[in-house]
Amino acid sequence: MAKRIMQGVVVSDKMDKTVVVRVERRFAHPLYGKTVRRSKKYYAHDQDNVCKVGDLVRIEECRPLSRTKKWTVIDHTAVAVDQ
Repeated sequence: MAKRIMQGVVVSDKMDKTVVVRVERRFAHPLYGKTVRRSKKYYAHDQDNVCKVGDLVRIEECRPLSRTKKWTVIDHTAVAVDQ
């Protein structure tokens, strides 16, 4: 079975070697047909602590690393902060 890969945005990097990633999915409402947005948060392993809040990351399913952490960061793109 292939490992799932998802793309999302880092919403928290306060933990050591862990980031919280919000993954958003869009689908058509089954009755009304309107596009609906739903999001879910995943805890992902960030070995080198390189991800910051707002970064776009790809996460891959892996073996359980802790009670809640079952994903690992495989690619990260820093988003420029406009100041």
